[in-house]
Order: sequence, then structure tokens, then C-alpha cells
Amino acid sequence: MHAKSGRTVRDLRRENRTAVLRRLYFDGPTSRLALGPATGLSSGSISNVVAELVAEGLVEEAGSIDSAGGRPRTLLRIAPDSGCMIGVDIGETRVRIELFDLALTELARAERPLAPSGPRTARYEVAVVVAHLRDGIAEVLRTAGVPAERLLGVGIGVPGIVERTPEYGAVVHGQTIGWDAVPLERLLRETVELPAEVPYRIENGAKTLGQAEMWFGAGRGARSAVVVLFGSGVGACVVTDPLGPGRALEWGHLTVRVRGRRCRCGAQGCLEAYAGAEALLARWREAGGAPPPGADEETALTAMLDAAYPPEATGTDRVGAGAGPDGAGPEGPGPEGAGPEGAGPEGAGPDRAAVAVLDETAEYLGAGLADLINLFQPERILVGGWAGLQLGSRFLGSVAAYARAYALRHPGGRTQIALGTLGPEAVTVGAGLLPLVDFFAQGGRRPERAPSAPAPAWQTALRDRVST
Repeated sequence: MHAKSGRTVRDLRRENRTAVLRRLYFDGPTSRLALGPATGLSSGSISNVVAELVAEGLVEEAGSIDSAGGRPRTLLRIAPDSGCMIGVDIGETRVRIELFDLALTELARAERPLAPSGPRTARYEVAVVVAHLRDGIAEVLRTAGVPAERLLGVGIGVPGIVERTPEYGAVVHGQTIGWDAVPLERLLRETVELPAEVPYRIENGAKTLGQAEMWFGAGRGARSAVVVLFGSGVGACVVTDPLGPGRALEWGHLTVRVRGRRCRCGAQGCLEAYAGAEALLARWREAGGAPPPGADEETALTAMLDAAYPPEATGTDRVGAGAGPDGAGPEGPGPEGAGPEGAGPEGAGPDRAAVAVLDETAEYLGAGLADLINLFQPERILVGGWAGLQLGSRFLGSVAAYARAYALRHPGGRTQIALGTLGPEAVTVGAGLLPLVDFFAQGGRRPERAPSAPAPAWQTALRDRVST
């Protein structure tokens, strides 16, 4: 049976279930009466959908509230233990795997470190990463005592462009890590012991970060936003529908200086070659800075910040102590008390080389954000990722000032620039949400294995003819 719009009754029922599940997830616990105005469905439709979801164990009662002069209203919510999902972050120093229930309570976690030194391509050797995923997924399910059949899916955040193909599923093009058309989904299906019905959702890490911040973090309530992932490199995700999927942008490979520094992607003058944490630390070393020997990037960036902002220094609560588009830039005077060049002895003041590099990085990032403002005119720009959060609000002030100086006045004045609020593990949370997004879009029904059907008679006849 088809509705006049061309949608089947089954389509309409799925859409009604999706609307109820989303409202309960974001606004629950709530009553049946409140679900009507929130979803636009009739009371009869609400009753039917809720009865189905309760019978399937997806929705449960969560107490009651008094009503004005009537019977108490029963509250409903998504049942947290009615399903689980796995979120994976293939990060810069480790692979993190987390198992969540539907309320995003962490049930188990596993981490597998990546080699801290050596060539980047060796660190991200495909066989090693796939083995980490295989072992980590098995570990979290075993630790939590969760059967694989309860999984709604596995979401994975990766560094690179994700292409979907009929033959291999999700294929990853990670130029900066040496991944050239890696059929990651096919490799996981061949390696990881999960039922064939459990879906994999593989997306760019900036996109999974954007999903998390828009649903539960600093993007909540915004109609549009750009979420920036600032780690070893930089990426971004533009979101124009708060409940819909964002679009990953290779923002770090925007050219900011023709014939400039060589980027790890192989091109010259990319934003990432100036503003990523890896490039920031390289420029500090070139200017005379001294990160701790053998330290990973997170530890080295902490050392750089300690050098630029020593505890005994004053007046350095943000980069350059007042540097910005109208103040002293990287080549202007350093903060009061800085040594003539490089890091002075302990107690001598901020490391002038570190301050200069941070000032220059703030300007490059600000110019990059201005491009995002002019292109997309978002309501908010949110900065996340381990490096962005580590640099924090004292760095973001200068970045925002440069962004507004370089952006067109009208959109620049309307865009709020802030830090993300979900912490450095938001990529993993966002990856775990990917299967949940699909689950809701399917009306809360798990994907079924497609029934096998016999081939058409003509196909069999032609195959037999060719083979003879």
C-alpha cells in the first residue's frame, strides 16, 4: 500500500518511530502528551508508536509527574540497556576503542598505542591498525560481558577522506598517513569476529567530533556550525542541520602561502604546515626551542606552553600578552621579561621563541577561520581536538581576534568562536554516535541480512552458454 506522496505505509511508520525516538533521546524523559507537539504526530499515532517501542524494549517508563487537575502523566525514556555501540578513534598517538550503552555511559575501554617515533607511515601501518581494532573490539565486549549481537554498530573516526564503494564498502584515502585507497571496512569484516549484520560506519575524525559537539556539546542549540579538529594536523566539519550529518572538510590543506613550507601531504603552503601541532613544534625547534628528547607530540606541546607561559611570569594570560591583528606580531617585541632570544634560565621569563611561534600560529589559524566564516557564515565555530583544548582559551582569544580582522565584517561579527566542551575524547564519542544515527533513521530497527534470491533464468542461461 502506498501513500499519495509515493511513500509506503511502512515508510510513514518508520518516520513516525524515528521522530519519537529522537525526541525521547534529546528531550526525555517526557510524557506521551508532550510528544505530540514535539513531533507533530497525532495522539493516536503517538500511542501506537510508543506501544510498539515499549513492547520491543526500546522505550521504558521513567516515573511520572503531576498534571493540572488530572491523573499523573507517565514519563518515557529510551531504555539505556536496549543496545550498545562501539566508538573508535584512530588518533595520532593511540587507537582508542570504547563501548557505550544508549545513554552514552562508557561500559568498557581499550587503548592501543601507536609507535611514538619513526616515520608516520610506519606508525599507521594498515595491518597494525586493523590488528589493534580486532583485539580492542574483542576486549571491550569481553570486559563488559556484552554479546556481539547487541551491537547497533561500530563507528570509526579516521584521518583522511572516506569514499564508499559497492565492492569494498568504506575506503580511506589518508594521504598524510600513507593510506592510499585502504579498503578498511572490507579488512575489518575479514578480520574482526562480529556478526555480518553489525554495520561499520567509518568517517573522518573531524566529522565524528562535529557529531558529538552538535548533539551534546558546545554546538547544541546552534542551527549551523563549523567544528575544528586541531591535533597533529587540522581538519573541520561543517554542519547545517543540527540533527543531520556534517560534511568533513580538508581544511588543513587550504593553501595559505604560495610556495610556503612543505606540508606532510606533500604540497607546499598548506594551513596544516603552519598551524598543526606537528608543524608548530617543528617551527619551535627551528627557532631554537628544545622539546624534551623522545617526547610525543602531546608532551612536547605541554613543554612548549610551559616555556611560553612560565608560572612565575606575569601578563601572559594569552598568546603574546596582547598580540593580535593590531598589536605586536611574531616579529614585534616579546612579553616583558623575555630573554634576548630562545628560552632563558629558569625564572628568567617566557621563552621568546615559543611566544613568537604561538603568535604566528594564532594568526594563521585566525586567517583559516576567517575563510570558514566567509564561505559558510556559521552561527558558531568550535575548536576541539587535543591540541586545541590544550592551547585553550588564552590562545583562542588571539585566534578569534585575527579571524574577525580577516573575515568580512557582517558574518565575522555574527559568528561565535569558542572551545568545544566534550574534551579530547569527543572523537570517540562522536564515532559511537554514528551507528545510533543510523539506528534512529531506520526507526529503531536493526539491519537485517538480505534474503538470498535465485538469479533470473536468463542470467543462468547466459552464464552456462559462456562457460561452455
